[in-house]
Amino acid sequence: MPAAPRRVDSDRASPGRAAPGSAGGGRHTTREDDSVVKRHLAAAATATAACLTLLVTPGVSAAGAAAANPYERGPAPTQSSIEALRGPYAVSETSVSSLAATGFGGGTIYYPTSTSDGTFGAVVISPGFTAYQSSIAWLGPRLASQGFVVFTIDTLTTLDQPDSRGRQLLAALDHLTQRSSVRGRIDTSRLGVMGHSMGGGGSLEAAKSRPSLKAAIPLTGWNTDKTWPELRTPTLVIGADGDTVAPVASHSEPFYESLPGSLDKAYLELNGATHFTPNTSNTTIAKYSISWLKRFIDDDTRYEQFLCPLPRPSLTIEEYRGSCPLGN
Repeated sequence: MPAAPRRVDSDRASPGRAAPGSAGGGRHTTREDDSVVKRHLAAAATATAACLTLLVTPGVSAAGAAAANPYERGPAPTQSSIEALRGPYAVSETSVSSLAATGFGGGTIYYPTSTSDGTFGAVVISPGFTAYQSSIAWLGPRLASQGFVVFTIDTLTTLDQPDSRGRQLLAALDHLTQRSSVRGRIDTSRLGVMGHSMGGGGSLEAAKSRPSLKAAIPLTGWNTDKTWPELRTPTLVIGADGDTVAPVASHSEPFYESLPGSLDKAYLELNGATHFTPNTSNTTIAKYSISWLKRFIDDDTRYEQFLCPLPRPSLTIEEYRGSCPLGN
């Protein structure tokens, strides 16, 4: 930590002003000198107190105070703000016809109405086997109101397998950032993917194919490929204790365990949930998805408090595993 008096001298001393001294070169003090010293000591005490505050305040770092994260969007989060049905941003939406889409089946884009905060990170979400975008539509406005551009998509057919859904997620990201009417609102370096069931398996496929993605969240994911040591994208795997379609023992758990040990990763197993729990509004899914996306798409460490220390089992959480601290 820089020495406080030096910082004060640099900020407040008058350029080119010589210190008073005796003819023999020895230093003597004047009332003006005494005043300067007192100011320096007071400033040093204030700087020290500020540093101590940084050290004891959760979620605040000296580096963060010195240079605010340019990707932070919205006010400081609270437990209630990430559990709310809507975040701080008003949301607008626009449809993308299947006729205007290339490589996927069209969809709906949800985005913060205001442009006053600059660009936002973006997330594309795929539905599961035999399903349409309506099955995951609740996530659109819920995530967008927290400060993301969100694209819920239809797939080319409802029977598409995870590898195809992975390619469609990437095609939809490309449409969103290159061709959509809201492309100017998006920071193309901050992108993520999500998906339910086979769409969840597709989110793993997309992250494997495009390591530059900042976040991936498979929701009760299904895939015949159980191992993902190639992934370099921070991944939150969400499973359900009562899932009989993609049981956690043969899907979500091996997905998570196969991810590299050096990767930022987490495993959330929902309590009292089924394979289809992600198809309806769910506070636990939203809370941890928002926190994960904020932490890794926006690099917003204000949300790490909800991920580390690891959440404990509760009425809605059967189990939570993860790497803490994050971002190392």
